Amino acid sequence: MNRQHLFLGTIVFLLLTSFAHNHSGAADESTEQLTKQPNILWITAEDMSPTLGCYGDDVATTPNIDQLATQSVLYRHAFATAPVCSPSRACLINGLIATSQGTHQMRSAFPIPAFMTGFPGILRKSGYYTSNNVKTDYNSANSDAIIRESWDESSATAHWQNRPPGKPFFSVFNLMTSHQSRTMAWPYDQFVKEVQSELTATEIHDVRKVVPPPYYPDTPVVRKTIARYYDCVTLMDKQVGEILRQLDDDGLAENTIVFFYSDHGSGMPRHKRVLLDTGTRIPLIIRFPSMVRHLAPGNAGSRIDRLVSFDDFGPTVLRIAGAPVPDYMKGNVFLGRDQDEPRQYVYGHRDRIDEVIDLARSVRDKQFLYIRNFMPHLGYNQPSAWPDQGEIKNEFRRLADPQRMTAVQWHFAGPTRPREELYDCDADPMNLVNLAGSKQYQSKIDELRGELFRHIRESRDLGFIPEAIAWDQTQGTTLWEMARKNSDDEQQRLVNAASAVGSGDETLFQQNLKHADAGVRYWGAVGFSSCQTISPQAIRALIDALSDPVLTVRIESAAALARHGRPDISIPVLCDALTDDSLAVVLHAARSIELLSDAMIGDKIAAATAAMQACDDRMKNADPQQELVMFIEFSTDAFLKRVGSR
Repeated sequence: MNRQHLFLGTIVFLLLTSFAHNHSGAADESTEQLTKQPNILWITAEDMSPTLGCYGDDVATTPNIDQLATQSVLYRHAFATAPVCSPSRACLINGLIATSQGTHQMRSAFPIPAFMTGFPGILRKSGYYTSNNVKTDYNSANSDAIIRESWDESSATAHWQNRPPGKPFFSVFNLMTSHQSRTMAWPYDQFVKEVQSELTATEIHDVRKVVPPPYYPDTPVVRKTIARYYDCVTLMDKQVGEILRQLDDDGLAENTIVFFYSDHGSGMPRHKRVLLDTGTRIPLIIRFPSMVRHLAPGNAGSRIDRLVSFDDFGPTVLRIAGAPVPDYMKGNVFLGRDQDEPRQYVYGHRDRIDEVIDLARSVRDKQFLYIRNFMPHLGYNQPSAWPDQGEIKNEFRRLADPQRMTAVQWHFAGPTRPREELYDCDADPMNLVNLAGSKQYQSKIDELRGELFRHIRESRDLGFIPEAIAWDQTQGTTLWEMARKNSDDEQQRLVNAASAVGSGDETLFQQNLKHADAGVRYWGAVGFSSCQTISPQAIRALIDALSDPVLTVRIESAAALARHGRPDISIPVLCDALTDDSLAVVLHAARSIELLSDAMIGDKIAAATAAMQACDDRMKNADPQQELVMFIEFSTDAFLKRVGSR
């Protein structure tokens, strides 16, 4: 071999070596990118339906979120599991619907199993830095432990920027700007000072251009409140833009999956607190950077029809972070290569919300929504101290007359609800036409009703146990553990008794009033409350129940008697219950008296007033950290103001 050939051979060898080395490095880098844990950012808006430009809302001014949507996948069928924050957040943090945990009541203080410490704690063990800014609201006696286990930092200054160098992060920012307090409850002057002052003149919504939905009366107060809501959404959008700019400025956008969603529907009437789509359907937008594009279910700007529920969020984040998913989490993993089969249904629940005692359940597929109201004698627009501060709620009360309202307005404002509701959400996205009585949809009603009760059974739904009785039954244990020790029959008899309300006959209710299970006896009394009229024999059965050994049964029986014209013998029972040590018992009694104020006359209203005043005084000296204290005061204050004004 001559020198020229040797020289050329050396050059070729060096080039090949360099090529192999470079491509091996690229392959290593590519593999590293695919296996490296991505950063994950959650931006959560409070109390907001999909009232965004990217969801087709022409009134919304949301340029930052709309821009995010062009870079992301947008989910058309994402749902909260409850139409209020605390139960929804209990579900989010533990990847399990609140009715299975025992955290279904608003501001619950029930304990949950010690191993339910929040999915972010599992991320921490997998190497993540976790931060939460700032709301927690995990709705159980374990909240402090969940905060400790879940977050490296949970505060008003918590931020991914506080993490140690090189650590992946899971960061949550909770934006309060669209919360019901801002959109309708604050005095208008406070809203102008703290929200509207942050907007330019062109960003402030013109009351003349907003159009009330058909379920709202068209009045100046209604229009002003709707415009106010949209102003809050616009300011929230600005805050989203600022968080995303921080991510860009820190050079982290290409390594961070961004979730934007709300914790349930808007805080407006007939949205928050109800199981209609206006209360549970949420926006969900997820942006996937280039390094994890393989996890995305579609291209940037695409719209996804898959059903997604809040109990899916925790398991999904754990899976895409490479962390284990505990067996107790029952949600579906909806992202990544190892995702679960798409769910066919999502489920919702409404239980006690503040002082309002209620029970309703829902199931929805992609097209139809089915709602089962287990207390149909109580309307959607029940008195409730917190939202009743809003001008718009008083507007509903002022106009609450079936002669002055349309049928869809009266559906919300009226004193009762249908026992069953069915809506075709494709043809009727505002849920205006109840199809439950239509023979044409009987097969769909049968399907969704059957699916709902299957889910109630298999999820071990704890909502059918009256709250005060649940406290008695869970001494030394948790509702979650108790539900798994009890037989199916024990739960089913409660569900059967509740299911009879609004449709059962007096014979069944009398049988239930004598059942060995106090929960069944409670539902027997509720059944009598739901009747328009009852017989003298039923009155005697309820009078006998005033001697029941369980105070919850005595309270509900007394309330039923008062509804059917016998406050003379029932009010003393309710007044006596106000002195009990159990706050759940006291709330039940106070709420019953509040709702019966119009049925009282003479010495009975005087006795109730004295008892409610004494109860109110006691609560004002009680530990304010006990959430039920505030809700009892909601009822006592409302009653005393109403009676005083009369």
